[in-house]
Amino acid sequence: MKKNIFGIVVAIVICGLFGAVGAIFTTPNIAPWYNGLAKGPLGPPNWVFGPVWTTLFVLMAVAAFLVWRKRGAKPIGGALAVFVVQLVLNSFWSFLFFAAHSPAAAAIEIVALWFAVGLTIIDFYKISRPAAYLLTPYLLWISFAIYLNYSVVILN
Repeated sequence: MKKNIFGIVVAIVICGLFGAVGAIFTTPNIAPWYNGLAKGPLGPPNWVFGPVWTTLFVLMAVAAFLVWRKRGAKPIGGALAVFVVQLVLNSFWSFLFFAAHSPAAAAIEIVALWFAVGLTIIDFYKISRPAAYLLTPYLLWISFAIYLNYSVVILN
């Protein structure tokens, strides 16, 4: 039981740190820059992003924990490595889009993020189907984010 609590806490902290890095790049650039951009008609209000991303990072953490719990019974190193790659790409997208003010570069990078999340789901599925299912909303949100990102590129 203590191992499980420790494991889930570690997973939440790790995912939360990557989320915090993204927020560091994002938050200071919303009012002075992002709010001035033209966005597509399906763009949600700014307040939606915080709860969505918080939920997605918690789901990522639980998924990673479920895979981590299978260590010893199944090889998990490759799956967790791809998981970390997608976390890095997630934070890097925030840097490109918000801090670097480069929606075009972010539009290219988010496709790499989409593929990394897809590969993570495939790898997690081989180890823990519930873990893979928990990442499905994340892939769907990234798919929507691709539309949002490209609409900013096209309209600005």
